[in-house]
Amino acid sequence: MGDFIQQSVTKTAVRELSAPIADIATFNTLVSGVITGNPWGCTAYDVGGVPQDPVGKSREGYTARIEFENNEAKVVGYTTTRAPNVTAFNAAVTAIVADTALATAMGGDAIHVAGEDGFSATLKCHSASGEMYYVTFSREQVRVSSYSDDAILTTIETWADTKTELA
Repeated sequence: MGDFIQQSVTKTAVRELSAPIADIATFNTLVSGVITGNPWGCTAYDVGGVPQDPVGKSREGYTARIEFENNEAKVVGYTTTRAPNVTAFNAAVTAIVADTALATAMGGDAIHVAGEDGFSATLKCHSASGEMYYVTFSREQVRVSSYSDDAILTTIETWADTKTELA
């Protein structure tokens, strides 16, 4: 019988944020800035002859919480909604808060509780050395995964140190 032979060593590193990212606009600006600005020096590549961007979203999801308060400011109910992108998130929040029939059914006024929202976006990155790795941003942490070259983590950490929202 043959033995398994290790082919690569992949790592994961996590930065827990001292405070959650303030809101969806700040989150979106941060993630979009990485995609458009490419601060980590990622490179384009081909898959089956099809050109791929150096950095791109591989997954994202956004959750909003809307509470319903009665005239005494008591929470009488709530709903959460999960959206596939920032545009859908903003549209869903606006629609739910404006839905008077839902507010009547719940017995209170709809209030978006932005501090309870959840955000997540995973970026797929191709390093100059040819390595593929992922960076996942959430409201509370940043996770770098599937990398083996420590220079990748150093580059991302140096960049993150310049972002006050990632302290």
